[in-house]
Parts: sequence; C-alpha cells; structure tokens
Amino acid sequence: MAKAKTATLRSRWLGRRLRELRETSGMSIQEVGEFLQRNMGTVSRFENGIYPVRRPDMMAMLDLFGVSDSRHRENLMRLSESVWQTGWWDGYPDEFTEFVDFIWLEAQAVEQRLFDTTLLPGLLQTERYADAAIRAAEFDKHEEHIEQGLEVRLQRQELLDREDPPILQILLDESVLYRQVGSAEVMRDQLAHLLELSKHPNIHLRVLPFSAGAHESPEGAFKYFVMDDPYPDVVYVETPNGALYLEQTETAPAAQRYDRLWGKSLKSDESAELISALIEEPS
Repeated sequence: MAKAKTATLRSRWLGRRLRELRETSGMSIQEVGEFLQRNMGTVSRFENGIYPVRRPDMMAMLDLFGVSDSRHRENLMRLSESVWQTGWWDGYPDEFTEFVDFIWLEAQAVEQRLFDTTLLPGLLQTERYADAAIRAAEFDKHEEHIEQGLEVRLQRQELLDREDPPILQILLDESVLYRQVGSAEVMRDQLAHLLELSKHPNIHLRVLPFSAGAHESPEGAFKYFVMDDPYPDVVYVETPNGALYLEQTETAPAAQRYDRLWGKSLKSDESAELISALIEEPS
C-alpha cells in the first residue's frame, strides 16, 4: 500500500495563506471549487497542505482572490512551486522524513539566530565531532543509520558555501566549549575549525559565559529562523518527543530572549580569545 502524503511545513504555510485569502475575499470553499471546476474536497486538501496546487489553479485562485500586487503574487507562486520540489535530502530513508522540514527551513532562512547549550550547531561541526555526537544521541540505531545521519549533517554544511549564505548569529553557552565530544584531539580540531568559521563575514560568534549566571532561557537551546516574504519567522525547539515549530506571534518571546542573551554574552573578540586559550591548554 502506498504511503499517504503528509503535509510539509511549506505546504501547510501555502494552505494557510490560501485559506486566509479566501476568507478575506468572503468566499466559500464551494464557490472556489466551482470557479476552478474542482470539487470541494480538492480545494479543502489545497488548504490543508496535503494536495499539490498546480500552477494554473494557483494563478486562477490569486486572480479570484484579487491578489494584484506583483511582488505578493510572485512570492506566493514561488512558495507554491517549492512545496513539492524534491531536494538532495529526498533520497534518504523514511527515518529522516521528520527532519526534512528542518533542512528545508535551514536552507531557506536569510538569517539564523542559534542558541546552543550542549553541542555546537550542526552547520559548524567537523566530521569527527559530528560522528561522535551522532553516535551518542542515536545510541540505539544501527550503523547504517549513523552513517547516513553523518552524511546528511555534512551535506547540510554546503549551505555555508553558497554565493548568498545566510547570516549566522551563533550564541554558545560556555559549557559547550568544555564538553568533550570525542577525544581531546577531536575537540581541539573542532575549536580550531570554529575559530576559522567565525572569521567569515556572515558568521557572528559569541559565548555566553558562566559569569552571566541565571539567564532568560533556562529551558535550554532554541533556533530562531528569520525568513523572507512570504514565509513567517520560525522558532525551532527540540524535545524528547520531537521538534516544535513556533510561528508568527509565538516567535516574539524567543526573539526577546535571544536579544537579552546576546547582550549578556562576550564580544566576538573576547569569545575568540576564550576559544584560543582552550585550544592551547594541555590535554
């Protein structure tokens, strides 16, 4: 039996925008269906993000809803076309399906504000550090899964080599620098790699020192993705039961927390000095 197609993050966004446009225009699902010569179930699936909207239907709905602004139309058309596009990650097993939304979100964001308290962000990890981290987290998985997870993580890092890489604001709790992942040699190489990456003009690295004491995110790490129109900003939080994606008004508290944490952190040059000192410490 074929697996039912599940809604992706971007398909849900498109569906929600179509529903908002329809409701603003005062039209019912039935009226839209009659205009498109589609049944109500198909229009409902458009709005629930579980059925692809073909280009002619998308253009017709934008006309019907009176979307005349050229930039708005172009952005919505681009969103529609991206919904069902495949990417390099689609070749991986179903075990990685739940991570696809995150990979797409990471690649789409124009700016990432990352706060980490246990491990370095995946985009900044060396291969040996990543391997040790994945093996610790995926302790109950088979070797092939571990190897595929490592491959995915390293593939994601190609984002940094794009002509237009996103701005990365990296905020690390000081404990991340002291937590040994792999051997002492692996950690030295990782910290040296981190220093090199921090020299990139789009990467801004700071350390939240122990001396900052209690702070605004006692719950731990989170990632704030700044998106371009028509996408909403998104906050990503990992939990033992899966990831949470917070959007729109739910992102404001995280943005405020991040700004306060950033203000309490060491300046970039001070952070680099701390990392350099750790590299030079004897094993």
